[in-house]
Amino acid sequence: MAEPRPPVLRRRLAATLIELRETAGKKPEEAAERIGCHRSKISRIENARLGISLGELRDLLTFYGVEDPDHVEAMVSLARRSREPAWVQRAARVRPSYTDFISYEETADRIRSYQGNLIAGLLQTPEYAQAVIAVSPTKLDQAAIDALVTARINRQEILSRAQPPRLCVVQSEAALRLQVGGAAAMRKQLEHLATMTEHPSVEIRVIPDHAGAHAGLTGSFVLFSFPHSSITDVACLEHRTGTYYLESPDEADTYGLIFDSLQAVALNPKDSLTLITKVLRDM
Repeated sequence: MAEPRPPVLRRRLAATLIELRETAGKKPEEAAERIGCHRSKISRIENARLGISLGELRDLLTFYGVEDPDHVEAMVSLARRSREPAWVQRAARVRPSYTDFISYEETADRIRSYQGNLIAGLLQTPEYAQAVIAVSPTKLDQAAIDALVTARINRQEILSRAQPPRLCVVQSEAALRLQVGGAAAMRKQLEHLATMTEHPSVEIRVIPDHAGAHAGLTGSFVLFSFPHSSITDVACLEHRTGTYYLESPDEADTYGLIFDSLQAVALNPKDSLTLITKVLRDM
């Protein structure tokens, strides 16, 4: 059986440690001597097969000449968040790529989401999420459905942090009108969406039906940006059995341009709220 893929946070931490070590001109043997371990431990840390204690991490960062406090804390944050809570683990058993998505979401300081058919996951109500997940043609059992609904709702806790990420969502008008879960559930969803427009860290824009053709017609996506420049943007494209992660700068930049073009054709936040309210009233 193949060895499972390490969590995304650990992979990012490992890649950054390699880059810092090589930039500092240090060999793995020297790093091992610094923290008092065998050379093989450094290899496993840099291969993302082994975690690293916060004390060892800070010691290596000092050894590599990392003096920027913000950079140090960004690295420490990656190490801390590599310990996944139980609800993430349950969701991962259903969707193996889901832990990567949650990790990106929890460490990003800016999230740009375009959704053509559905309300963005960070803005969904439990009833809406239940209806979306339950229609999977893979016939998930109730325990699996419950795990995914729990994960989707728990993900929204990032918006309640003292310093939440900036969330900018572009929605199609079609997503507002599709009665997922029935009229009552959709009314509740639209009311929640209207409430979230008042969140200081959230911006919601709607592309009206009359806008015609636009760059989002090829599919929905989420674009994550991170607080330190050493971590590049990541574009995520969800499909039926998982998620594609586009991590190269060129790919992420392309989706950044697409998102900018979608914002340009979308209504401003005030007019978007007016349209949300109108759809709710019509329903």
